[in-house]
Amino acid sequence: MKHFKLSALFLFVLMGFSLHAQNEKKYIAHTVAFYNLENLFDTENDTKKLDEASPIMEMKGDIESVYKKKVQNMARVIADIGKDVTQNAPAIIGVSEVENRAVLEDLINDPQLFNHDYGIVHYDSPDVRGIDVGLLFQKALFTPLHTSKHELVIYDDNSRDRIYTRDQLLVSGKLDGEMIHILVNHWPSRRGGEARSRPKRVAAAKLSKKIVDSLQNIDPYAKVFIMGDLNDDPTNDSLKKVLKTEDDKEKVDFKGIYNPMESFFKKGLGSNAYRDSWSLFDQILITQPLLEKDFSSFRYYKAGIFNKNYLVNKHGRWKGYPKRSFSNSSFTDGFSDHFPVYVYILKEVVE
Repeated sequence: MKHFKLSALFLFVLMGFSLHAQNEKKYIAHTVAFYNLENLFDTENDTKKLDEASPIMEMKGDIESVYKKKVQNMARVIADIGKDVTQNAPAIIGVSEVENRAVLEDLINDPQLFNHDYGIVHYDSPDVRGIDVGLLFQKALFTPLHTSKHELVIYDDNSRDRIYTRDQLLVSGKLDGEMIHILVNHWPSRRGGEARSRPKRVAAAKLSKKIVDSLQNIDPYAKVFIMGDLNDDPTNDSLKKVLKTEDDKEKVDFKGIYNPMESFFKKGLGSNAYRDSWSLFDQILITQPLLEKDFSSFRYYKAGIFNKNYLVNKHGRWKGYPKRSFSNSSFTDGFSDHFPVYVYILKEVVE
């Protein structure tokens, strides 16, 4: 993907995250992002989880140095997302495939992120492998007011045993004084095949819909970001039939949901690849109040897939794929098997 370019309306990016227009209007700009961190596990065996099956625990040799480099690589990417436009790292970024709060603390304390003073929202999930979702936020920009985890209860089709998977994380708070809500997801995988596993993701979508509906029942004008590794593409039933997402802003009804990632997918772009086929499992969806055309409060501006050159394999069988961290129980000094995704939001500054 080419570097993001400002339209004719916006001429220059300034410090303080302001954009100047031809009519001298000023805009605050923030990046809201999501990133699957591909098995960000620590080096200690947690006897309550199957973390010993994680790539780093299966490696031989100096796994402490591998872990340190993995954290550095993740921090580099996060620090870079949206920087071209806002001159800042993301104000808010949801993450998945993290083992615990400790790895997130190591991440935000990396020198590349330390000065951004990120806070953490994290809960332990019942996922059998011990992988969780989380939210990082710049304390100077966002203040969480309420956080909660929402359990996804699903069962195996044959044995009817409970499948323990990731909770959905809801964080409500004020971004520069304005109330927003962020729902972070990592829906069930396609293990066993897309069709066989589809009901699990439909169930996850129904849970997300229930959470969004509850927010809109309290405030019909709620500004909600639904983000995550959904393990489904924008055109799958979980998105189109359950969440009823639209790819055209003009077609989004009141209380409706816009999916800016769908247009990328229809152009053949993706955030992860498998067997020479691209998918766009990583998505950020937004509710209708973020689409209003005035910028008196935060509104959606643009979306993107963060696939800078250094994140892409240059050679070999996986040329063009995301440059992942682990392959065949060895560390590749890569980043993740997923590209991050992001949206820019703007608000006019009234002087």
